[in-house]
Amino acid sequence: MPGHVDLPLVLDREASVPLAVQLGDQLRAGMRAGTLRSGERLPSSRGLARLLGVSRTVVTEAFQQLYAEGWLEGRHGSGTYVADFSQFVADRSAPPNGTSPHGGAPDAAITPAEPDRPADGLIDLRPGRPWVLDYDRAAWRRAWRRAADRPPSDVIDPYGHPRLRELLADHLRRARGVPVGPENVMVTRGTGHGLDLIVATLLRPGEAAGVEEPGYAKARNIVQARGGRIFPCLVDEQGVQPAGLPEDLRILYTTPAHQYPLGGRLPIPRREGLLAWARRTGATVIEDDYDAEFRYDVAPLPALYGLDPERVVLLGTLSKSLAPDVGIGWLVATPGLLAAIAHTRVALADRTSGPVQEAVSVLLERGDLDRHLRRARLEYARRRAAIVEILGPRVSGDSAGLHVFLGLSAGEAAPLVAAAAERGVLLDTAERHHHGPVRHHGLVIGYGSASLNDVRKACAVIAGLLAGR
Repeated sequence: MPGHVDLPLVLDREASVPLAVQLGDQLRAGMRAGTLRSGERLPSSRGLARLLGVSRTVVTEAFQQLYAEGWLEGRHGSGTYVADFSQFVADRSAPPNGTSPHGGAPDAAITPAEPDRPADGLIDLRPGRPWVLDYDRAAWRRAWRRAADRPPSDVIDPYGHPRLRELLADHLRRARGVPVGPENVMVTRGTGHGLDLIVATLLRPGEAAGVEEPGYAKARNIVQARGGRIFPCLVDEQGVQPAGLPEDLRILYTTPAHQYPLGGRLPIPRREGLLAWARRTGATVIEDDYDAEFRYDVAPLPALYGLDPERVVLLGTLSKSLAPDVGIGWLVATPGLLAAIAHTRVALADRTSGPVQEAVSVLLERGDLDRHLRRARLEYARRRAAIVEILGPRVSGDSAGLHVFLGLSAGEAAPLVAAAAERGVLLDTAERHHHGPVRHHGLVIGYGSASLNDVRKACAVIAGLLAGR
């Protein structure tokens, strides 16, 4: 195996830019210029720290940022390598995963995209991805054969196919206890798409939108791309805190069923407090129900929409329950607000694929999606139990969803993530999900896309690192 590449790196201790940022900038510049090529191995964090005469924390923080941006990848038992970004060779100003073309940090208005899938051999415990390998192939083929039988149409319904809206309304009634009819349902391409439609309809440039802090970065990106002003709404282990919310928010985006990324479930008193605030101020609460189908050992809490459909818009998706590749979600609101959003869709020439809607209708109609969800709940429950068993009481947010939170002290997460990557385990940090000053430190551990065996192996690595091994 070839040795690692020698790096011409110089860090200025007198500069105002932190050493970790300087190091990350220089490595990033080397990859853009071709000095560091795809597949080349970097020195270990310990070796590079010794070479540069800095603490290992400086190197691990720089590596962690480059891992998150997609420039680096870990290979189990082998080390840290420059990722394959050959698709960007023709234009090295177009880096992977949304990093700035001018070097340094990503553009201030847009948070970097989620990293791509890891290379073979790595265990990915980053949140946001479901298990897509176990599905009913016969049901899948049957759904798409039915979709293929549907003739092409030149009529685009901004609300979605009527039959699918009926089926989704019934699904929400059974799965979430939300009594809605098809007149309340619009078919979207997912929760991000639904949020964008709401923001484009309700939020004027310069108006304030509340987003959980820490919270879903793509929600912030959507608001900012539409000209909105972000107001970070503080969260704790239970979810968003209604006390102290300002009076001038036009909308507030929240994940009450399983807060992203800390994992809290918003209790009833806070739900009532949040809705009382919305009624008083006239704000619209956007409830992202992204993984609410998955609960473990707890009873479901009522959806915010069910408590006050006049002030709440409910977003849902098949991305976690089936697969992101399907590209189907739903938006639930009053008929009046749906009409305004439909007007926005027409104005933007926005649509959801007709054949995909037809295929999903078949999956719902025949009960295939319900059967898939029952299998998935059992599988995810096993993985969640393995995490709790191995990592113990430090884990929180494990009563629902597809990720948990493991709290750490400030400065612990980045070195641990880098060390885990060197051992073939990819992790995410809570720090990355903040808009402003970091308030919560730790790991956000997703267990959707890794097998039970891999979850156990990866958690053993984490436990060993926490124990100093």
